[in-house]
Amino acid sequence: MRILGIDPGYAIVGYGVIDYCAGKFSVVGCGAITTAAGLPFPERIKSIYDDMLCVIDKYNPQALSIEKLYFNTNTTTAIDVAQARGAIVLSAYQKGLSINEYTPLQVKQAVTGYGRAEKHQVMEMVKSLLHLQAVPKPDDTADALAVAVCHAHYSGSSYSRICSEAKK
Repeated sequence: MRILGIDPGYAIVGYGVIDYCAGKFSVVGCGAITTAAGLPFPERIKSIYDDMLCVIDKYNPQALSIEKLYFNTNTTTAIDVAQARGAIVLSAYQKGLSINEYTPLQVKQAVTGYGRAEKHQVMEMVKSLLHLQAVPKPDDTADALAVAVCHAHYSGSSYSRICSEAKK
């Protein structure tokens, strides 16, 4: 199963693509989509949408795993991120990907085994689980890989079984 993990934003959208089969991970690619602060907001959203289509075409994932939004202070930022998230989900839907949403608590639980883990703990576990030399930068990229790992863990048992059967 090829999974595209997304850490949504409108200035930086982190993405991470992993293959997960028979309980094993391999990183296919990762990076960030960025938009310039000076651009009108609709142009930023269109840029995110267009770039997401390119990422999907390049890596050909079967599933999109995206973090659910959680904001408790700045509602203006939340609304803007939600709009960017909508463009991301639309691009995945148009490409026929399954769309899977996880809370930050679910991501932390899946990656570290503890839903209240601190950010640096999650980053170190991403590095360890994916056998990386260093934590990917920017942090949004590492967060996206964590979201992809989360989906692999939540859906892994059935995918692992399918992969194992396919190898026979």
